[in-house]
Amino acid sequence: MRQVPDQISQWVEQDYSSLGTDGFGLSDTREAARRHFGVDAQSIVVAALAQLARRGEVKAEAVAEARQRYGL
Repeated sequence: MRQVPDQISQWVEQDYSSLGTDGFGLSDTREAARRHFGVDAQSIVVAALAQLARRGEVKAEAVAEARQRYGL
């Protein structure tokens, strides 16, 4: 769940992204559920690259390339 981490984010001075599986009623394989909620390895890579791009540490093209590569 992301609810609690998102509540404390306003007091964190650094860049902050929470991961979690908010939602109920999804009945699928673990792999499919992780992909759906964005907590599989590929989704985490894309989220990390997006955060780095917002900070100007990688080019935005790297995010687009990773999304395309991983089918996100």
